[in-house]
Amino acid sequence: MKKATEAAMSSGVVVHLDEAEPTKHATVLRNVSNLLDALDPGTQIELVVHGPAIGILLPGGPHSEIVRALQNRGLAVVACQNTLRSEHISPEQLIPDAAIVPSGVAHLVLRQREGWAYLRP
Repeated sequence: MKKATEAAMSSGVVVHLDEAEPTKHATVLRNVSNLLDALDPGTQIELVVHGPAIGILLPGGPHSEIVRALQNRGLAVVACQNTLRSEHISPEQLIPDAAIVPSGVAHLVLRQREGWAYLRP
């Protein structure tokens, strides 16, 4: 059984993005970059994208290169299958290495139950 401090150290940060506004995307990506700089190496950070924000995960978008650079630094990107289905986007259309979960909001809840910190910039 893990001690409370060990459990807290093994948890990560889940960042919530569901807005379409490119300036909001820039803010969120800047926050993620700052987290990667500030937290202990190996801290898990996930960006969960759903709803109108899904465009940030399409190649050629205004922030796709930044997202890819953050992935190279350790960011995990998670897309909502419900959103993909409603927007008629196939997983193959997303940037490489984007994980798909059945429901973005349910994934956020699960991560919080696991002890992850929740951030909605």
